[in-house]
Amino acid sequence: MSGTLLLSAADVRAVLPMRDCIQAVEAGFRLLAQGRVEQGVLGIHTGAGGFHVKAAAVREPRAYFVAKLNGNFPDNPSRHGLASIQGVVALCDAENGRLLALIDSGEITRVRTGAATAVAARYLARPDSAVLTLFGCGRQAESQVEALMEVLPITRVWLHDPVPGAADRLAGRLRTRHGIEVGSDEAELLGALGRSDVIVTCTPARRFFLTRAMVPRGAFVAGVGTDDSRKQELEPELLAENTVVADVLDQCLSIGDLHHALSAGLLSRERVHAELAEVVAGKKPGRRDPDEITIFDSTGTAVEDVAAAVLCYERAVAEGRGLTMLFEGGTP
Repeated sequence: MSGTLLLSAADVRAVLPMRDCIQAVEAGFRLLAQGRVEQGVLGIHTGAGGFHVKAAAVREPRAYFVAKLNGNFPDNPSRHGLASIQGVVALCDAENGRLLALIDSGEITRVRTGAATAVAARYLARPDSAVLTLFGCGRQAESQVEALMEVLPITRVWLHDPVPGAADRLAGRLRTRHGIEVGSDEAELLGALGRSDVIVTCTPARRFFLTRAMVPRGAFVAGVGTDDSRKQELEPELLAENTVVADVLDQCLSIGDLHHALSAGLLSRERVHAELAEVVAGKKPGRRDPDEITIFDSTGTAVEDVAAAVLCYERAVAEGRGLTMLFEGGTP
Protein backbone atom coordinates (compact mmCIF):
# COMPACT_ATOMS: atom_id res chain seq x y z
CA MET A 1 0.00 0.00 0.00
CA SER A 2 1.16 3.56 -0.65
CA GLY A 3 0.90 5.78 2.39
CA THR A 4 0.76 9.37 3.52
CA LEU A 5 4.01 11.30 3.75
CA LEU A 6 4.70 13.18 6.99
CA LEU A 7 6.97 16.20 6.60
CA SER A 8 8.39 18.02 9.62
CA ALA A 9 9.54 21.63 9.79
CA ALA A 10 13.09 20.41 9.18
CA ASP A 11 11.94 18.57 6.06
CA VAL A 12 10.22 21.70 4.78
CA ARG A 13 13.34 23.79 5.36
CA ALA A 14 15.37 21.25 3.38
CA VAL A 15 13.12 21.25 0.30
CA LEU A 16 11.66 24.77 0.24
CA PRO A 17 14.38 27.40 -0.29
CA MET A 18 13.00 30.93 -0.47
CA ARG A 19 14.03 31.56 -4.07
CA ASP A 20 12.16 28.49 -5.30
CA CYS A 21 9.12 29.28 -3.16
CA ILE A 22 8.93 32.78 -4.67
CA GLN A 23 8.91 31.26 -8.14
CA ALA A 24 6.21 28.73 -7.15
CA VAL A 25 4.00 31.35 -5.48
CA GLU A 26 4.28 33.69 -8.48
CA ALA A 27 3.27 30.83 -10.77
CA GLY A 28 0.35 30.08 -8.44
CA PHE A 29 -0.94 33.65 -8.68
CA ARG A 30 -0.67 33.44 -12.46
CA LEU A 31 -2.79 30.27 -12.46
CA LEU A 32 -5.28 32.00 -10.14
CA ALA A 33 -5.67 34.83 -12.64
CA GLN A 34 -6.32 32.27 -15.37
CA GLY A 35 -9.14 30.67 -13.38
CA ARG A 36 -7.22 27.45 -12.75
CA VAL A 37 -7.30 27.67 -8.93
CA GLU A 38 -10.32 27.54 -6.61
CA GLN A 39 -9.86 28.67 -3.02
CA GLY A 40 -11.71 29.57 0.15
CA VAL A 41 -11.21 30.39 3.85
CA LEU A 42 -12.95 29.81 7.20
CA GLY A 43 -11.95 31.60 10.41
CA ILE A 44 -13.04 31.30 14.06
CA HIS A 45 -11.90 33.38 17.06
CA THR A 46 -11.13 31.58 20.33
CA GLY A 47 -10.29 34.26 22.86
CA ALA A 48 -6.50 34.55 22.99
CA GLY A 49 -6.19 33.62 19.33
CA GLY A 50 -8.07 31.91 16.58
CA PHE A 51 -8.13 29.25 13.94
CA HIS A 52 -8.50 29.45 10.20
CA VAL A 53 -8.73 26.90 7.43
CA LYS A 54 -7.50 27.95 4.00
CA ALA A 55 -8.18 25.57 1.14
CA ALA A 56 -7.34 25.51 -2.55
CA ALA A 57 -7.55 23.17 -5.51
CA VAL A 58 -5.28 23.44 -8.53
CA ARG A 59 -5.77 21.53 -11.76
CA GLU A 60 -2.42 21.98 -13.49
CA PRO A 61 0.07 20.47 -14.05
CA ARG A 62 -1.45 17.83 -11.72
CA ALA A 63 -4.69 18.01 -9.73
CA TYR A 64 -4.01 18.75 -6.07
CA PHE A 65 -6.12 19.92 -3.13
CA VAL A 66 -4.63 21.59 -0.06
CA ALA A 67 -6.27 22.46 3.26
CA LYS A 68 -4.21 24.31 5.85
CA LEU A 69 -5.45 24.37 9.44
CA ASN A 70 -3.63 27.06 11.41
CA GLY A 71 -4.02 28.25 14.96
CA ASN A 72 -2.65 31.78 15.40
CA PHE A 73 -1.93 32.74 19.01
CA PRO A 74 0.30 35.86 19.17
CA ASP A 75 1.01 35.54 22.92
CA ASN A 76 2.27 31.94 22.67
CA PRO A 77 6.00 32.77 22.76
CA SER A 78 5.77 34.85 25.95
CA ARG A 79 3.02 32.87 27.75
CA HIS A 80 3.64 29.28 26.75
CA GLY A 81 7.03 29.10 25.09
CA LEU A 82 5.36 27.99 21.86
CA ALA A 83 5.43 29.36 18.31
CA SER A 84 2.57 31.72 17.47
CA ILE A 85 1.42 29.52 14.60
CA GLN A 86 0.37 25.92 15.21
CA GLY A 87 -1.10 23.69 12.58
CA VAL A 88 -0.87 21.29 9.67
CA VAL A 89 -1.17 21.30 5.89
CA ALA A 90 -3.03 18.40 4.28
CA LEU A 91 -2.21 17.72 0.64
CA CYS A 92 -4.56 15.47 -1.34
CA ASP A 93 -4.79 14.05 -4.83
CA ALA A 94 -7.70 16.00 -6.31
CA GLU A 95 -8.50 13.21 -8.76
CA ASN A 96 -9.30 10.53 -6.16
CA GLY A 97 -9.16 12.25 -2.76
CA ARG A 98 -6.17 10.30 -1.45
CA LEU A 99 -4.29 11.98 1.39
CA LEU A 100 -0.78 12.38 0.03
CA ALA A 101 0.95 14.32 2.79
CA LEU A 102 0.64 16.02 6.17
CA ILE A 103 3.11 18.90 6.39
CA ASP A 104 4.21 21.23 9.20
CA SER A 105 2.23 24.40 8.56
CA GLY A 106 4.34 26.80 10.59
CA GLU A 107 7.34 26.49 8.30
CA ILE A 108 5.27 26.56 5.10
CA THR A 109 3.41 29.65 6.34
CA ARG A 110 6.67 31.38 7.28
CA VAL A 111 8.28 30.86 3.89
CA ARG A 112 5.26 31.36 1.61
CA THR A 113 4.27 34.59 3.39
CA GLY A 114 7.69 36.08 2.74
CA ALA A 115 7.52 34.78 -0.82
CA ALA A 116 4.18 36.53 -1.43
CA THR A 117 5.65 39.86 -0.28
CA ALA A 118 8.56 39.34 -2.66
CA VAL A 119 6.22 38.62 -5.57
CA ALA A 120 4.29 41.82 -4.81
CA ALA A 121 7.54 43.80 -4.48
CA ARG A 122 8.73 42.56 -7.85
CA TYR A 123 5.80 44.39 -9.47
CA LEU A 124 5.09 47.21 -7.02
CA ALA A 125 8.44 48.37 -5.59
CA ARG A 126 10.96 50.50 -7.44
CA PRO A 127 13.58 48.14 -8.92
CA ASP A 128 16.41 50.08 -7.24
CA SER A 129 14.88 49.80 -3.74
CA ALA A 130 17.75 49.39 -1.27
CA VAL A 131 16.49 50.49 2.17
CA LEU A 132 13.93 48.44 4.12
CA THR A 133 12.21 49.31 7.39
CA LEU A 134 10.57 46.41 9.18
CA PHE A 135 8.03 46.65 12.00
CA GLY A 136 7.78 43.44 14.03
CA CYS A 137 10.78 41.23 14.69
CA GLY A 138 9.13 37.88 15.31
CA ARG A 139 9.53 34.66 13.36
CA GLN A 140 8.08 36.09 10.15
CA ALA A 141 10.43 39.07 10.07
CA GLU A 142 13.56 37.29 8.89
CA SER A 143 11.58 35.60 6.13
CA GLN A 144 10.45 38.99 4.89
CA VAL A 145 14.03 40.25 4.71
CA GLU A 146 15.29 37.06 3.06
CA ALA A 147 12.51 37.13 0.47
CA LEU A 148 12.90 40.81 -0.38
CA MET A 149 16.64 40.37 -0.83
CA GLU A 150 15.87 37.84 -3.57
CA VAL A 151 14.03 40.41 -5.71
CA LEU A 152 15.45 43.80 -4.67
CA PRO A 153 18.98 45.15 -4.05
CA ILE A 154 18.40 45.57 -0.29
CA THR A 155 21.57 46.80 1.45
CA ARG A 156 20.19 48.41 4.62
CA VAL A 157 17.50 47.27 7.06
CA TRP A 158 15.96 49.21 9.94
CA LEU A 159 14.12 47.26 12.64
CA HIS A 160 11.47 48.14 15.18
CA ASP A 161 9.75 46.00 17.81
CA PRO A 162 8.26 47.07 21.18
CA VAL A 163 9.50 43.86 22.85
CA PRO A 164 12.84 44.68 24.54
CA GLY A 165 15.76 43.04 22.77
CA ALA A 166 13.73 41.61 19.86
CA ALA A 167 15.10 44.06 17.28
CA ASP A 168 18.69 43.64 18.50
CA ARG A 169 18.46 39.84 18.34
CA LEU A 170 17.11 39.91 14.80
CA ALA A 171 19.74 42.48 13.82
CA GLY A 172 22.48 40.12 14.94
CA ARG A 173 21.07 37.24 12.88
CA LEU A 174 20.67 39.39 9.78
CA ARG A 175 24.22 40.70 9.98
CA THR A 176 25.61 37.19 10.43
CA ARG A 177 23.51 35.39 7.82
CA HIS A 178 23.06 38.05 5.17
CA GLY A 179 25.98 40.45 5.67
CA ILE A 180 23.88 43.62 5.44
CA GLU A 181 23.76 46.83 7.44
CA VAL A 182 21.11 46.72 10.15
CA GLY A 183 19.92 49.45 12.51
CA SER A 184 17.64 49.07 15.50
CA ASP A 185 17.99 52.42 17.27
CA GLU A 186 14.51 53.62 18.23
CA ALA A 187 15.64 57.26 18.16
CA GLU A 188 16.53 56.94 14.47
CA LEU A 189 13.29 55.27 13.39
CA LEU A 190 11.47 58.27 11.92
CA GLY A 191 14.55 59.34 10.00
CA ALA A 192 14.97 55.79 8.73
CA LEU A 193 11.37 55.73 7.51
CA GLY A 194 11.96 58.91 5.56
CA ARG A 195 14.81 57.20 3.70
CA SER A 196 13.03 53.89 3.18
CA ASP A 197 12.17 52.40 -0.19
CA VAL A 198 10.26 49.47 1.33
CA ILE A 199 8.26 49.31 4.58
CA VAL A 200 6.93 46.01 5.91
CA THR A 201 4.64 45.58 8.92
CA CYS A 202 4.35 42.09 10.40
CA THR A 203 2.87 42.64 13.87
CA PRO A 204 -0.26 41.57 15.78
CA ALA A 205 -1.38 45.23 16.05
CA ARG A 206 -5.07 46.02 16.33
CA ARG A 207 -4.64 49.79 16.01
CA PHE A 208 -2.78 51.39 13.12
CA PHE A 209 0.69 52.80 13.73
CA LEU A 210 1.95 53.52 10.20
CA THR A 211 0.48 56.81 8.99
CA ARG A 212 0.45 58.82 5.77
CA ALA A 213 2.97 61.28 7.17
CA MET A 214 5.50 58.51 7.88
CA VAL A 215 5.63 57.03 4.36
CA PRO A 216 7.91 58.75 1.81
CA ARG A 217 7.04 59.22 -1.83
CA GLY A 218 7.89 56.24 -4.00
CA ALA A 219 7.79 53.70 -1.18
CA PHE A 220 6.34 50.20 -1.35
CA VAL A 221 4.42 49.18 1.79
CA ALA A 222 3.49 45.59 2.65
CA GLY A 223 0.95 45.14 5.45
CA VAL A 224 1.40 41.52 6.54
CA GLY A 225 0.09 41.37 10.11
CA THR A 226 -1.98 38.42 11.33
CA ASP A 227 -5.04 36.53 10.05
CA ASP A 228 -7.68 38.34 12.05
CA SER A 229 -10.49 40.78 11.26
CA ARG A 230 -9.10 42.93 14.09
CA LYS A 231 -5.74 43.26 12.34
CA GLN A 232 -4.83 46.90 11.74
CA GLU A 233 -1.35 48.24 11.05
CA LEU A 234 -1.94 50.89 8.37
CA GLU A 235 -3.81 54.17 8.76
CA PRO A 236 -7.03 53.92 6.71
CA GLU A 237 -6.23 57.21 4.97
CA LEU A 238 -2.88 55.77 3.86
CA LEU A 239 -4.74 53.12 1.88
CA ALA A 240 -7.45 55.48 0.65
CA GLU A 241 -4.99 57.95 -0.85
CA ASN A 242 -2.58 55.54 -2.56
CA THR A 243 -2.35 52.53 -4.90
CA VAL A 244 -3.52 49.35 -3.15
CA VAL A 245 -3.10 45.79 -4.38
CA ALA A 246 -4.83 43.00 -2.41
CA ASP A 247 -3.71 39.39 -2.36
CA VAL A 248 -7.41 38.42 -2.53
CA LEU A 249 -9.83 41.34 -2.46
CA ASP A 250 -12.79 39.69 -0.69
CA GLN A 251 -10.49 38.34 1.98
CA CYS A 252 -8.74 41.70 2.48
CA LEU A 253 -12.09 43.43 2.82
CA SER A 254 -12.89 40.98 5.62
CA ILE A 255 -9.62 40.47 7.53
CA GLY A 256 -7.09 42.85 5.95
CA ASP A 257 -6.21 46.48 6.56
CA LEU A 258 -8.61 47.30 3.73
CA HIS A 259 -11.40 46.18 6.05
CA HIS A 260 -10.89 49.28 8.22
CA ALA A 261 -10.66 51.71 5.32
CA LEU A 262 -13.89 50.27 3.94
CA SER A 263 -15.64 50.42 7.33
CA ALA A 264 -14.60 54.07 7.72
CA GLY A 265 -16.17 54.91 4.36
CA LEU A 266 -12.83 56.05 2.96
CA LEU A 267 -12.48 53.42 0.26
CA SER A 268 -14.76 51.22 -1.82
CA ARG A 269 -13.84 47.89 -3.40
CA GLU A 270 -14.10 49.54 -6.82
CA ARG A 271 -11.27 51.92 -5.92
CA VAL A 272 -8.84 49.14 -4.99
CA HIS A 273 -6.33 49.07 -7.83
CA ALA A 274 -6.01 45.31 -8.32
CA GLU A 275 -5.56 41.85 -6.91
CA LEU A 276 -2.00 40.53 -7.01
CA ALA A 277 -2.98 37.78 -9.46
CA GLU A 278 -4.18 40.41 -11.95
CA VAL A 279 -0.87 42.24 -11.72
CA VAL A 280 1.22 39.08 -12.04
CA ALA A 281 -0.77 38.01 -15.11
CA GLY A 282 -0.45 41.45 -16.73
CA LYS A 283 -4.18 42.18 -16.55
CA LYS A 284 -3.56 45.27 -14.39
CA PRO A 285 -0.40 47.40 -14.19
CA GLY A 286 1.95 47.29 -11.23
CA ARG A 287 3.92 50.41 -10.28
CA ARG A 288 3.23 53.19 -12.77
CA ASP A 289 5.34 56.05 -11.43
CA PRO A 290 8.60 56.35 -9.42
CA ASP A 291 6.89 58.67 -6.91
CA GLU A 292 3.82 56.49 -6.48
CA ILE A 293 3.20 54.94 -3.04
CA THR A 294 2.14 51.33 -3.55
CA ILE A 295 0.59 49.16 -0.84
CA PHE A 296 0.21 45.39 -0.69
CA ASP A 297 -2.53 44.22 1.68
CA SER A 298 -1.40 40.69 2.54
CA THR A 299 -3.81 38.38 4.32
CA GLY A 300 -2.25 35.11 3.17
CA THR A 301 -4.12 33.13 0.58
CA ALA A 302 -4.52 29.43 -0.07
CA VAL A 303 -2.94 29.64 -3.52
CA GLU A 304 0.33 30.39 -1.70
CA ASP A 305 -0.15 27.30 0.47
CA VAL A 306 -0.90 24.96 -2.41
CA ALA A 307 2.08 26.26 -4.37
CA ALA A 308 4.45 25.73 -1.44
CA ALA A 309 2.96 22.40 -0.33
CA VAL A 310 3.10 20.86 -3.81
CA LEU A 311 6.74 21.90 -4.18
CA CYS A 312 7.56 20.41 -0.76
CA TYR A 313 5.78 17.15 -1.49
CA GLU A 314 7.20 16.54 -4.94
CA ARG A 315 10.76 17.30 -3.83
CA ALA A 316 10.45 15.22 -0.66
CA VAL A 317 9.24 12.24 -2.69
CA ALA A 318 12.10 12.68 -5.16
CA GLU A 319 14.67 12.92 -2.34
CA GLY A 320 13.19 10.23 -0.10
CA ARG A 321 12.51 12.61 2.80
CA GLY A 322 9.91 12.33 5.54
CA LEU A 323 8.09 9.46 7.21
CA THR A 324 5.32 7.38 5.67
CA MET A 325 2.11 6.36 7.46
CA LEU A 326 -0.43 3.84 6.16
CA PHE A 327 -4.14 4.55 6.43
CA GLU A 328 -7.20 2.45 5.62
CA GLY A 329 -7.88 4.59 2.58
CA GLY A 330 -4.45 3.97 1.04
CA THR A 331 -4.12 2.66 -2.47
CA PRO A 332 -3.23 -1.07 -2.74
